[in-house]
Amino acid sequence: MSGTGGPQPSDDGVTLPQAQAFHPAEHWVQLAQQGDDDDGVDTESALGTHAATSTASLSSSILRYRTIHGRTYHSEQGNAEYWASNDEQQNESQDVNHHAMLLVLDDKLFLAPLKNDIQKVLDVGTGTGIWAIDFADEFPSATVIGTDLSPIQPSWIPPNLTFEIEDCNLTWTFEPDSFDYVHMRYLFGSITDWNALFSNAYRVCKPGGWVESYEPTVVAESDDDTIPPGSAHSEWGKFFIEGAKKMGRSCTVVEDDVQRKSMEAAGFVDIQYVDKKVPIGGWPRDPKQKEIGQYLQASLEQDLEGYVLYMASQLLGWTKEEVSVYCAQFRREMRSGRYHAFFQQRVIWGRKPE
Repeated sequence: MSGTGGPQPSDDGVTLPQAQAFHPAEHWVQLAQQGDDDDGVDTESALGTHAATSTASLSSSILRYRTIHGRTYHSEQGNAEYWASNDEQQNESQDVNHHAMLLVLDDKLFLAPLKNDIQKVLDVGTGTGIWAIDFADEFPSATVIGTDLSPIQPSWIPPNLTFEIEDCNLTWTFEPDSFDYVHMRYLFGSITDWNALFSNAYRVCKPGGWVESYEPTVVAESDDDTIPPGSAHSEWGKFFIEGAKKMGRSCTVVEDDVQRKSMEAAGFVDIQYVDKKVPIGGWPRDPKQKEIGQYLQASLEQDLEGYVLYMASQLLGWTKEEVSVYCAQFRREMRSGRYHAFFQQRVIWGRKPE
């Protein structure tokens, strides 16, 4: 497989998205008719195996799911609202994305300086549970709890792992000073009050314990102006930014430095963070960056519609057909290899004072 050249992703700075109006559906139909060479990379050969070993069963109550345009979403308990589908297609996409993030972090599940004898861990917004499963396998003596709005986790899990249904926007039900480590990932667009979120994390974290948060940008960027105005890549982030505004939430967590500000407000100390640029597709020449990009492309191609359908159809007035046409154009652009695009990812961790 050959790359398309161009600059390599670097880790310097976070840019602000520019607000522009969406192009209408006719725009995407015209682009589709024009065609776009499918000379991108093959994502399949990049996919490795990081399967977690599972050893015990999970029992949980089954909730009713909402169905929107044939896709399922978590049931509306309390005032919870989440934009991503929770069906198998979306879950597989999230699992592939987990492997991409492992590559970004050099096969590390965390960056906080945790001790080997860590005893109790909380994974907030666990999703499919893949991070919690990997962590429980790596630390078999630790008790790991994963929480989420939907019981979509696998039924066979390590014996030191349990899953619970909980809305992290409400007061957490765990005892104060009970966890050595609290892990939170990809909560953008779902949090009503980030200060309250980190205050909850501070309360349940033991003195001397760590909290770590992972959030991405949603605007596709490039360092060489290969994302032209009017392209599907140029408008991807608008679904999330505009849709989240209508829910009274934010998808510009990294750009607004929300994680650090909220951690400081909660009382955490020794706060550190790293920003990573994550390529979209196999365009980088660097072998590792190419593989990361191929994983991310595979994740997105698995379920592009599942990422934008709720925001587009329920909040922004798009039809299902319009979403499909847009996603087809986004796939075409990814596969072309001509868009040297990336998202940014911030990993931040802080310690609760002893």
